[in-house]
Amino acid sequence: MGHIPTDQGAGGEGKLVTITTQVHTMADGRELIYFDDADTSLSPTRSADPRDLEPRPETPQMRRDPLTGDWVSIVPTRQHRVMLPGGDSNPLVPQTATNPSEIPSNYDVVVFENRSPSFGPGVGGFEEPIGEPGFGDYRDAVGRCEVVCFSPDPAGSLGTQSVSRVRTVIEAWAHRSEALSAMPGIEQVFVFENRGEAIGVTLHHPHGQIYGYPFVAPKTGRLLDSISRMGPTFFADLLEFEQASSRVVHISENFVAFVPYAARWPLELHLLPRRHVPDIAGLTSDERDELAVVYRSLLNGFDALYETPTPYISAWHQAPVNHSRDEVRLMLQITSPRRGENKLKFLAGSEAAMGAFVGDVSPEEQAQSFRSALGSL
Repeated sequence: MGHIPTDQGAGGEGKLVTITTQVHTMADGRELIYFDDADTSLSPTRSADPRDLEPRPETPQMRRDPLTGDWVSIVPTRQHRVMLPGGDSNPLVPQTATNPSEIPSNYDVVVFENRSPSFGPGVGGFEEPIGEPGFGDYRDAVGRCEVVCFSPDPAGSLGTQSVSRVRTVIEAWAHRSEALSAMPGIEQVFVFENRGEAIGVTLHHPHGQIYGYPFVAPKTGRLLDSISRMGPTFFADLLEFEQASSRVVHISENFVAFVPYAARWPLELHLLPRRHVPDIAGLTSDERDELAVVYRSLLNGFDALYETPTPYISAWHQAPVNHSRDEVRLMLQITSPRRGENKLKFLAGSEAAMGAFVGDVSPEEQAQSFRSALGSL
């Protein structure tokens, strides 16, 4: 197995003191929440947002694809997002006299509503029940989109933060997953991070996002079909199957990391809790402490594979809000298109058009590479 350090970085002696929160309102009415590290050195005093901002955009429209039944959110305003700005116009650093950014004060971790949301800002249920897919079916793309900043420093990544900081990020994810799940019309909460230009990021600053969907995502729908076909103990059986393989990368007290049997990507790593838990909010404090150490090391393992940082998508799959919570288990999926030092896998005809993947690297070879990378940390 790959070696993951076990030192706990927050509060000393493995004990965590309270991670505190402050809720503020931005100049255009969006919500902003500061999460202070357990060992923070910041003052609790935070400034108000002094900017004069335009009103928030209207809630966009989503249309149902009659070919698949999937909903597609149509958001032309996202064409005007900031694209790889310089340091003097980075919207995710604390505000200065010359940079009226999104965040009024210094912070450890901060979460705020996205200025260019894919869903929302309106919330609430559909105007009428959704029937069978038809032609020309559309609805308001209600929901919630939030940005999670991991550090005020524009350099680095989540993996380069301290264990204490990663623990704060996990607390923010849990807090927001629970809050979004309680909002009217939200059917599923998705926590994710896009890292690297090869993934298509528009900001290099270490950050992730949280989406509150007004529907159950298509991939989860396919998972539910598998659970229906294979039985309600699907995830327990899956974990038993993977643990018996040579694809296991790391086993800790509460989590198992492995390369999946049918990995689609040249680099693909899954992490499952060893007990059933539907979402991040369902993890205990001890499990969150452990996850901070394990997750940070897995991210650093990705970067230890090559001489340069590896682009990735880190996706936290959580159970639907209103059903299947006893069957769908929280699962982390980290994927990268990197298939060599200077090679990327692009989704071409078979994958992009037909959804039929061809694996470039065997899952067993991937697992060995990950174990070696973790052993080098």
